[in-house]
Amino acid sequence: METKAKILIVDDDMDIITVMETILEKEGYDVITAGSKTEALNLAKAEKPDLAILDVMMSTHYEGFELAQAMHKDAELKNIPVLIQTSIDVFVTNNPSVQEMAREYRKNPQYKDLQVLLIKNVQSGNAGVDYRAENGSSVWVDVNGFLRKPVDPSKLLPEVEKLLS
Repeated sequence: METKAKILIVDDDMDIITVMETILEKEGYDVITAGSKTEALNLAKAEKPDLAILDVMMSTHYEGFELAQAMHKDAELKNIPVLIQTSIDVFVTNNPSVQEMAREYRKNPQYKDLQVLLIKNVQSGNAGVDYRAENGSSVWVDVNGFLRKPVDPSKLLPEVEKLLS
């Protein structure tokens, strides 16, 4: 079977990596893995994956978001689609600007204290993360989508295929 595409999985939980790797390799994907932001950035530069799937909480609470942001700011890595794997609920919107929607949520007393807002536009697929940094400021990170933890192969594969097509 010819290799479809190279996928970078970043997670500090070997069990999750093993499950995802098994699912993706069975479909013909070439899988590379990393357990931290630093390892992932080095591997991404060396291997040039076609897609990155990032866990959020690794050695810090927001390491996955910080990694997505670092990739987005790096000229070599900025075009690699990023999926965030999380157990946090995702807000969906029809607002073309997901970042604007996050700002609206931040003004709402019901949501303003949330440390993390994950938002996805149901039509365009645009998505992003708004999280509070340690200094209390709000940080925005563009991403390409979210995967619910624990991984559901029936959701993982269509999301991967959509981003790689």
